[in-house]
Amino acid sequence: MYKSNEMKLSQFKFKLPEELIAQYPAPYRDDSRLLVLHRRTGEVEHKMVTDLPQFFDEGDLFVLNDTKVFPARLYGHKEKTNALIEVFLLRELNHRLRYWDVLVDPARKIRIGNKLTFDADPSIVAEVIDNTTSRGRTFRFLTDYDNEEFIPRLYALGQAPLPYYIHRPMDAATLEEYNAQFHEQPVNEMDNERYQTIFASKVGAVAAPASGLHFSKQLLKRLEIHGVETTFMTSHVSLGIFKDIDVEDLTKNKMESEQIILPEPMVKAVNKAHDEQHHVCAVGTEVMRAMETVVGTNGKLKPYDGWTNKFIYPPYHFTAADSFFVNLYMPQSSQLLMVAAFAGFEETMNAYREAVKEGYRFGDYGDAMLVVD
Repeated sequence: MYKSNEMKLSQFKFKLPEELIAQYPAPYRDDSRLLVLHRRTGEVEHKMVTDLPQFFDEGDLFVLNDTKVFPARLYGHKEKTNALIEVFLLRELNHRLRYWDVLVDPARKIRIGNKLTFDADPSIVAEVIDNTTSRGRTFRFLTDYDNEEFIPRLYALGQAPLPYYIHRPMDAATLEEYNAQFHEQPVNEMDNERYQTIFASKVGAVAAPASGLHFSKQLLKRLEIHGVETTFMTSHVSLGIFKDIDVEDLTKNKMESEQIILPEPMVKAVNKAHDEQHHVCAVGTEVMRAMETVVGTNGKLKPYDGWTNKFIYPPYHFTAADSFFVNLYMPQSSQLLMVAAFAGFEETMNAYREAVKEGYRFGDYGDAMLVVD
């Protein structure tokens, strides 16, 4: 085990062939492979996500994230030059004035006072009123729509905000193949459905809680029949989840804040499971981070509605959950670091090397991993 002041980012680097980064989801949500890591022994099993119930008993608890992704990626044209500009909506700053915090690309072409129009709805115009970061801007949207109608109209312009590592070939043969696989559903429509959990209900995320994407109605029902309980909290996933860690010394890394809501029913369910010595499984790194943000020294959770920028990396002592259901993450990512903190550094890296060897699919649309004792 490494000491915290010895952990370096480069230790979490591994060779990930590009062809193992999933560009599309599996045809069905629970039709993915499941890499099971027993953290006490380091043993690895190769299963399917549909096998998940066999690792849990009656009274065990799954904690899921019910955030809902909004279609944050838009494409507009700069007035006068007609240059194509990508706009990524981050958060609404003022509902009445229609101010939004956004990212733009290419940023060098967008300055204060510039306006963008959108082909799908020319009645919506975006005006740049401030620069926030190198790519960040504050937009004011100008439109005749009233405030309640505007947001649905804005979202209608957008696409699912897929992560940066999904860059698909757009040749006709590939699109035809995948359109056939998804019952001739157009790729963009497929993303709007599949880059969203089936239990998403609280709008606010700009990236999906990807571990939850594997849960189908059938899988949830099978867990219920098995006696496994489920509860929900909210963590509005930010783009920080994909932000590269740019410091070798991990003690100096800063995480982007995310809004989290741990409601009283969820807190009671987790504390009850602890009291009755049942297993608690955190589904996704956002759920684990949120619970570890609010857990007390006595191991109990408390209701919370606020923000967290907690950064978890090895070594770290977890008290909120004893099982972890996650995706397979990118090299040197904050998610990988958290998994390594939970499962053990050597055990995790060995499991990841095994996953690469066996051709598992990585990323938000990839396969899954379960870490148990």
